[in-house]
Amino acid sequence: MFRYIKNDLPASIVVFFVALPLCLGIALASGAPLFSGLIAGIVGGIIVGSLSGSQIGVSGPAAGLAAIVLTAIGTLGGFENFLVAVVLGGLIQILFSILKAGVIAYYFPSSVIKGMLTGIGIIIILKQIPHFFGYDADPEGDFAFFQVDGENTFSEIVNTFNYVSPGATVIAVIALSILILWDKVLIKKSKIFKLVQGPLVAVVFGILYFVLTKENPTWSISSDHLVSVPIPESFESLKGLLTFPNFAVIGKSEIWITAFTIALVASLETLLCVEATDKLDPYKRTTPTNRELLAQGVGNSVSGLLGGLPVTQVIVRSSANIQSGGRTKASAIIHGFFLLVSVMLIPRLLNMIPLSVLAAILFIVGYKLAKPKLFVTMYGLGWKQFIPFVVTVLGIVFTDLLVGIGLGLGVGIVVILIKSYQNSHFLHIEDKSNGAHKIKMTLAEEVTFFNKGAILKELDSIPENSYLELDVRKTRYLDNDIIEILDDFSEKAKNKNLDIKLISERGVVENPESYLEFFRLNPKK
Repeated sequence: MFRYIKNDLPASIVVFFVALPLCLGIALASGAPLFSGLIAGIVGGIIVGSLSGSQIGVSGPAAGLAAIVLTAIGTLGGFENFLVAVVLGGLIQILFSILKAGVIAYYFPSSVIKGMLTGIGIIIILKQIPHFFGYDADPEGDFAFFQVDGENTFSEIVNTFNYVSPGATVIAVIALSILILWDKVLIKKSKIFKLVQGPLVAVVFGILYFVLTKENPTWSISSDHLVSVPIPESFESLKGLLTFPNFAVIGKSEIWITAFTIALVASLETLLCVEATDKLDPYKRTTPTNRELLAQGVGNSVSGLLGGLPVTQVIVRSSANIQSGGRTKASAIIHGFFLLVSVMLIPRLLNMIPLSVLAAILFIVGYKLAKPKLFVTMYGLGWKQFIPFVVTVLGIVFTDLLVGIGLGLGVGIVVILIKSYQNSHFLHIEDKSNGAHKIKMTLAEEVTFFNKGAILKELDSIPENSYLELDVRKTRYLDNDIIEILDDFSEKAKNKNLDIKLISERGVVENPESYLEFFRLNPKK
């Protein structure tokens, strides 16, 4: 696992800086204690990272669960009761793993997965614009269109320009310049620039800027625009930051309903992220999905026991890991230890990091996920790929992650139905001599009730006095609905003076009396 430590260590630092504000922000957006977000980040890195079969996926608290958590804490009577649901949700995920439910990941169209990555990239950029300019009314980690502060994504951006912080903006521009210079120029000059990552240098500059301008009324950065890690004064106060589940409520039905909801949504979000990160992986490794569900289940149970939020594999952290050159799961595990050690030993130093610097880092992550060139590429693949892609992107930007994916998947299913309608058969008019039509219709390998309309339309359009060859030799599945259509058509054929030759693997039949009886003689066909 540590064979590529020279790649994984720098990547883990970048993931740490991306994860830190997101852990805190998602906890704030969820109405949970800030420390619960950090616990989830630590568990996601160390526990889930160790058990997972993914080499580049990173787990932690997920923005997609924030609304569920916020609602559940209120309806279940407190955070301690909610933690019971998190523990049970983890156990249900382990059951999903045993039942091999990870196969669900393979049924999402590629266009929807690409749309998910692009949509998340766009929403990262849009959500970081206020933080870049020093306006922090909405917490980090709130990725929904309708925000917890009552605004939406675009109204928040408009409000930003009434509250621009000169100091936060200046250091954000400097940080963004460092990142671009590092990525485009310096990293190609020397190996030292690969080992020491640009985001680390940008964060160091941010801390120095905060310290040097602290007393300047114009250029200083206010405390509400800095990372805000809870600071334990002693071991006893650290214990006071931990919350433990109240298992006395385990028998309540609403606890189990919430647990199942968490397990279902967290599993779906994880599987989608796995599919997406495998596409981003430059080495094209495949993550074992059932093992991932097991790792996530154990992680959620441990997180709940320690007072943490639910965890999933998260695309923001995972893509930052890939873009920073992470090669193995060591980067995810080390980032978890960085969270643990830094919160224990240097929380005051962490609280000097300007959020605008971290926004600059996330700008780069978002841009690499949502490059404009991808829209051109998807458009070139045709409307059947482009429309589900665009619907997924717009759905994520204007609703949230899961709703956007659901919309894209729905459109993808419609596209499949249209393709199935179009590809049910092949029709060829072979001969028109002497006014007589000789028509050959070859049915597809699988013909279902989706194809009823197309086949019925073709049969009804056959003119009188024609000769029809119906070839089913390649057909492996023929829906009963189609057989009934053929049976009904045999009566119409007599009235239109049509001759029908049915060609099958069992032989050739002229004008069969009953298609139902013919196909029942050979159920496999």
